Amino acid sequence: MKKSQLIAIVIGVVAIGLLFSLPRVIVNNDEGESAISEAGNTVPSAAEDLHSAPIAPEAQEALQRISEQLSREENLEKFAAFTDTLASLYTQAGKFDSAAYFLDIAAERIQTLERFEKAGVAYYEAYTFALNEEKVAMLAEKTRFYLNKVLEANPARSDLKTRVAMTYVSSSNPMQGITMLREILDADPTNEDALFNMGILSMQSGQYRRAAERFEELVKHHPANIQGQFYLGVSYFESKQTNKAKKQFQDVKNMSSDPMILASVESYLERL
Repeated sequence: MKKSQLIAIVIGVVAIGLLFSLPRVIVNNDEGESAISEAGNTVPSAAEDLHSAPIAPEAQEALQRISEQLSREENLEKFAAFTDTLASLYTQAGKFDSAAYFLDIAAERIQTLERFEKAGVAYYEAYTFALNEEKVAMLAEKTRFYLNKVLEANPARSDLKTRVAMTYVSSSNPMQGITMLREILDADPTNEDALFNMGILSMQSGQYRRAAERFEELVKHHPANIQGQFYLGVSYFESKQTNKAKKQFQDVKNMSSDPMILASVESYLERL
């Protein structure tokens, strides 16, 4: 399925953040059985801001002040606190790669599993927002570097393994990521993250009935997953299962009071 088609499917959901979970590949066969091509994503350096939106003057002042304190701080506990604060401020401003950069600094200096995980998760979040191949590759590599350190010590962390898997899906070796997701489901058939992402991969390959099966399994075991509930409705809609789609979107309306979600649902109901 073309990326433009996928964007059209979820255009009403972008505002509520659901699009950020989507892998950036086009899968031509059953969840990646054969040809997979990269749909591309960007970033010259980790310290550069991912988005061009301006930061509020008050936030800029705080960032400048804390950055200066950070450069002089020798106490590791205070150093970590400063990097966490900077990361939080950049995250609030939508500068996710800058947030990851400061958590990376802390991880390099304070080499603990907790710090590795914070940096890896932050890089993964930045990765989901990246828009060109160079940046995607760099952020994916950083994600794997840190999260694999945690997985070496805690191989049962399927939540982190899922993130690592998704970074491979848009790499030169996408089948490695799909294989990892399948391994997670083999060990835990009801794993929420793996079911969701396998459903998304089916959607991107245009296999909407297969996607519906994945999302049906997801919401069966995780009914509070609103993203899964919504995409189940989309999968029904795209696979021409009109009655199921109508019922599913009505169910989603009853589950959420978020105006963005409701607007997205209404746009589909109007087309049924």
